Amino acid sequence: MYAIIRTGGKQYQVAPGERVRVEKLAGNIGDTIELSDVLLIADGEEVKIGQPVLVGAKVMACIVEQDKAKKVLIFKKRRRKAYRVKTGHRQPFTSLEIKEISA
Repeated sequence: MYAIIRTGGKQYQVAPGERVRVEKLAGNIGDTIELSDVLLIADGEEVKIGQPVLVGAKVMACIVEQDKAKKVLIFKKRRRKAYRVKTGHRQPFTSLEIKEISA
């Protein structure tokens, strides 16, 4: 059994017991959250597709980690002009463990 959910402007395929990294969500480690933007649920041969979302379907998940991703370096340079700028960015994320999928 698996589901396709939408969170943070992206779509993820999830299954019970699986861990997935999504864009930062509000909450603390150990909190249980309900994801209600379910686009598809597949259970063996039975497939339910939403138009665009399935009404009444939800995915229950537990927050495992709140952290930042590895640093991405941004380096700008203009040749012969002595212009150099080096900055970095660390995108915050939430790691979820999928507990159950219900239709």
